[in-house]
Amino acid sequence: MSTVAPVPPAVVENPRTPHELAATVRAFAARRELWEPLVRFTRPERWYRRLAVGTDHEVWLLTWLPGQGTEIHDHGGASGAFGVVRGELTERAFALPGAEAPRPPRLRGLTPPAVRAFGPRHVHQVTNPGPEPAVSIHAYAPALATMSYYADTGDGALRLVRTDGVDD
Repeated sequence: MSTVAPVPPAVVENPRTPHELAATVRAFAARRELWEPLVRFTRPERWYRRLAVGTDHEVWLLTWLPGQGTEIHDHGGASGAFGVVRGELTERAFALPGAEAPRPPRLRGLTPPAVRAFGPRHVHQVTNPGPEPAVSIHAYAPALATMSYYADTGDGALRLVRTDGVDD
């Protein structure tokens, strides 16, 4: 008799794969007339706006002034993809919290037309390190309901700080 390992509670059935979400991001990025008139930049917080929501996914437009970024976070079990449509973003991807062998975060620079797709247990931090404002398009499946935030312990491991509900 074989046993099946239980699915961690943060992983949910996703109606769209990361590959499909990347295609959604590319399709929205190509339709500049949909998102370009909406672009706004704000301080101190980043600006964002939901572009589309369906029964199985959602699409967001985010803007980033130089130096703005996210905390280290996950997506509450949602898969996702994001694409840079203007400027430059840097992603630091972390080993999953509780990993037996923590590792230093992986660093990626992203410029147009780069798209980064990920599964439901991805943990990362995204920042605008450049001198110019940046704009990105993000797709998630299912729609974001919660996000957990983490602190880097300095040895490659992460410590949970809080979990928040996501509002528009």
